[in-house]
Amino acid sequence: MGNRMRVVASILMLVGLSVALPAVGEAADMGGGAKYTLSLTKDYTASPWTSEVGYGTRALSKLGFGIKNLLLGWTDLIVEPQETMSAGGNFFTGLGIGLKDGIENTLGGVVHIVTFPITGIDAPLPEGGTQLLSS
Repeated sequence: MGNRMRVVASILMLVGLSVALPAVGEAADMGGGAKYTLSLTKDYTASPWTSEVGYGTRALSKLGFGIKNLLLGWTDLIVEPQETMSAGGNFFTGLGIGLKDGIENTLGGVVHIVTFPITGIDAPLPEGGTQLLSS
C-alpha cells in the first residue's frame, strides 16, 4: 500500500507541476499580450483580454473574463449540442464536446481569477471561453 501511495503522489506532483509552471505556448505567439500560456495544446487562441492596453485594463478584463467563465462555463452543455446539430452532427457528440468545454471553461475561469494580477500569463480556453455575454 505504501508503494502505491508513492506512485500516486509522484503522478499527482508531475501533473501539478505541468499545470502550475507556465510554458511558452502557441497561444502566446498569436499576437496576444501574454508572454506565457498555461495551454498544453495548439488549438486554443489567446484570451480576449490579452488585446487590452495598459496593465490596469488588462487585469480587470482578465478578472471579468474569469468570473464570466466561472459562472457561465456550464452553458456549453446547452450551446454545444445545439451548434453540433445545426451543423448536421450528432446530439451526443455535441453533448460530449459541451461537457468537456464546460468543465474547461469553468476551471479556466478559476485560473483567470486567481492569476488576474499577473497579466503576462494566459490560460486560453476552448473557443475563447464562454460566448454568453460577449460583445
